[in-house]
Amino acid sequence: MIRCWRLDCSRQTLVLGSKRDRLAEVLYWGPRLSDGEDLEAMFQAGRLDVTGGMLDENPELSICPEATRTFPGQPGMILQRRDGTPILPKFCYVDEARDGDALTLTYRDEGHGLTYSARFEIDPVTHVLTAYAQLDTDEPVHLHWLASPVMPAPQHADEMIDFSGRWCGEFQMNHTPWSAGIRFRENRSGRTGHEHFPGLIIPARGATNARGEAWAFHLGWSGGHRMVAEELPDGRRQVQFGLATGLMSEPLTHFPAPPLYMTYSDDGLNGCAVAFQRHLRDRIVTWPDPNRPRPVHYNCWEAVYFDHKLDELKKIATMAADLGAERFVLDDGWFGNRDDDTQALSDWEVDPRKYPDGLGPLIDHVHAEAMSFGIWFEPEMINPNSNLFRAHPDWVLGGEDQIMGRQQMALNMALPEVRDFLFDRISAVLADNAIDYVKWDHNRVLPFPDQAQTRGSYDLIDRLRAAFPAVEIESCASGGGRIDFGILSRTQRVWLSDSNDALERLRMQHNAALFLPLSVTGSHVGPRHCHTSGRVTDIRFRAWVAAQRHMGFEMDPRELTGDEANVLRQVTSWWKANRAWLEKADILRLDSADPAIVAEQQLEWGGGRFVVFAGKAETSAQIAPRPLRFTRLSPEAMYRIDLVNRADAHPLSRGDQAIKIAPLTLSGAYLTNHGLTLPWSFPETMWVIEGTRL
Repeated sequence: MIRCWRLDCSRQTLVLGSKRDRLAEVLYWGPRLSDGEDLEAMFQAGRLDVTGGMLDENPELSICPEATRTFPGQPGMILQRRDGTPILPKFCYVDEARDGDALTLTYRDEGHGLTYSARFEIDPVTHVLTAYAQLDTDEPVHLHWLASPVMPAPQHADEMIDFSGRWCGEFQMNHTPWSAGIRFRENRSGRTGHEHFPGLIIPARGATNARGEAWAFHLGWSGGHRMVAEELPDGRRQVQFGLATGLMSEPLTHFPAPPLYMTYSDDGLNGCAVAFQRHLRDRIVTWPDPNRPRPVHYNCWEAVYFDHKLDELKKIATMAADLGAERFVLDDGWFGNRDDDTQALSDWEVDPRKYPDGLGPLIDHVHAEAMSFGIWFEPEMINPNSNLFRAHPDWVLGGEDQIMGRQQMALNMALPEVRDFLFDRISAVLADNAIDYVKWDHNRVLPFPDQAQTRGSYDLIDRLRAAFPAVEIESCASGGGRIDFGILSRTQRVWLSDSNDALERLRMQHNAALFLPLSVTGSHVGPRHCHTSGRVTDIRFRAWVAAQRHMGFEMDPRELTGDEANVLRQVTSWWKANRAWLEKADILRLDSADPAIVAEQQLEWGGGRFVVFAGKAETSAQIAPRPLRFTRLSPEAMYRIDLVNRADAHPLSRGDQAIKIAPLTLSGAYLTNHGLTLPWSFPETMWVIEGTRL
């Protein structure tokens, strides 16, 4: 007997099928099929031939490939009995359930007492397909590996794109050719990680940012994870995502895999990016006040570090407000005996030496400057030189001789008493002060990967969100070390990187836009002399790079010259005037003919207006700028095109280009097929082009 199922949205169709009550396999995932498609005929048409030297039948590449079916690749599940005996599951169909745009399939291995279920949900608006897997057992077992539902990868793709990075160098794209064998990546740092962001994009041959087919994946989990992209000997390809191995030391009976978010695009990588941006913003993030515009931040970290003096902080707050800031964030150093990063972490009480009257005087001053107030915590961490460690050394995760990270260790978040302590201390600070924002940091990797650590952190954040629903939370982990849809279901912003170097940020933001919208991506104007790279950058470039995302400042405003302060006010005013539509805009990566140009187009929902940011990262190989092609404009429509910052043109830009003088009216066909030729510029500069459909 053949069983088949399908899920559809206007963009794509997913078809699953099975025979002889075995686990379902994905028969098709791609452009929308007609409603009259014969799914059983599709099942038969997709069968592979056999030849000499092979089995007499090809094993299924199912949603959880089983080793007991002679599957030649990575199985979807590896588990053992309590005595270490391997269990080789053989699942049979039990039940199916349809619920609107969702399908749940249930399978049972009666002999081993195992129940496996997989759920697929398709969002008709965002075009994101979410897949869940779950294993339940009659007796406790040890689970080594459980993949979220396994998907086939297209065979007309030549490469895969995944993401690596480091501190101050997040979201680096890797292009790896497909070949026989496995592309295997495992993050064992205990957090999402700078090094192994849990995302994968598979472009079809010839695909670009704006053209061609692409398939994309993201695992919504904030701890250790594994990715497997495998080409089998017969040519088929599979993609698996799941938790890193060895995360659970005790045998259990219930094993949920994290959600796997996926999408198919027929208009390049941008189709995947827009689907993920919209789904994250509109389906996953929960906003304390959805109607509140994203406020311009000021963070005092790179202005004062641990040197907190109330009068100086008040002066800085006044200057930040004058520049356009709407939220003041007090960073590390306000608590305990915290004069440097070697002490007091976990002693979450206001330091009476620095704040003899508590935080109230500073908060009152910030409010008088028409700004809201935010504060920094690093709840999951502890310094050995702290009151809490001296009282509870048993609350630390890992051994006494572990390697320190920034002179700190991790608290064991699996312990209820640890979570209760942190909840009480943080709650006291939030309850006693008018705080509407928390920057939640995580500045070291764990001594070993531990699923319970992540789930414990989730539990604490969930409790605090329930107790203080009006407080917004930013996820920071040495910058971009914990960015994923799992943490963002509990937070409203991420700190993309500890690097405020505008040149480094330009590329990071460009790549992160494949998954993240403007509304959650913090980007700040850093100091003239960058503290993490040593680079000196012009204020215009720094300000416009920050204006590409959720804008803020993170420098000492006392260093600004009059010209720099004016530039920052002007760019901030531009961002505020446009944020209402930018927050809902789609970020589209442009295919620049000049590799020195990193460009994107932010397109208003409905297409009525857009802004293009064209950043020059290095010196071009040719003399004159190449035309920059825009995307997703209506070919027949006419657009008013204006160069926002034409006053920034250098004297060496000597031509009489019309765009430097006045707005132009051009067709969507011209702008997308030929492109706009911009003025000449030096490296580390940005052109900003506004477009309005007439």
